[in-house]
Amino acid sequence: MTNVLVCIKRVPDSSGEVLLTDDQQSVDGRYVGFTVSNHESCAVELAVQTAEATGGTVTLLTVGPSEATEQLRDTLALGCHAAVLVEAEPGRLGPADVAREIAHVVRGKEAAGTYDLILLGNDAADSGDFQVGIRLAHALGRPVVNGVSTVEVADGRLTARGDGPDGEETYSLPLPAVATVLEGGVEPRYPTLKGRMAAKKVQIETLPLSAEPAGASRVKLLLPPPAPSTVEVLGEGPEAAGAVADLFAKLGVTR
Repeated sequence: MTNVLVCIKRVPDSSGEVLLTDDQQSVDGRYVGFTVSNHESCAVELAVQTAEATGGTVTLLTVGPSEATEQLRDTLALGCHAAVLVEAEPGRLGPADVAREIAHVVRGKEAAGTYDLILLGNDAADSGDFQVGIRLAHALGRPVVNGVSTVEVADGRLTARGDGPDGEETYSLPLPAVATVLEGGVEPRYPTLKGRMAAKKVQIETLPLSAEPAGASRVKLLLPPPAPSTVEVLGEGPEAAGAVADLFAKLGVTR
């Protein structure tokens, strides 16, 4: 039996235009809605697959505002069993604060049994922080592997695979362990009606912060400059045919 904890985060939906808040400390989600990142969706799928294969459970955890219960409910509908919300104002938190709060919850649950595997998204979709998984593993004294696409559990060990500079890399770690997941290794499932109904009945455990946040110490976020684009008008009507033919010749296009 493998009990899995998956850490998710309420983030602005970045499928549209990305805007920053006035203080340039985070992505502004007021006009686009909120979701969880693709990395975390894949982490949830891997957690559910692992629990199903071993007869274990999947618990969700998020550190964020009360509104994050929406993302917890949506994710519970995918086959997860329990959820924990550590309620906090996201703007006050840095990656060290988030890792500390997750570790505090994990330690508090150890009397009832430890989480054999903790999965997180490889990085935060709104702030780009890559630190939480490593900080969490260090705080708990557990082995960690980052940027993997698939995980399997057997005989008390975690086998994780991901792409490296020279091809696929395979890691073997003793449990309990921590892993951060990159999207692409699995296809996240869609919630069923039965799953949505079950998610509504789950009592989400809500906890306060265990300590005063230190903050992100972030100077500011910057958006990349827009990709340059140029348009060349070759002409109008039949008179443009010659210019089009010259352009095709220049590009090496032949009949």
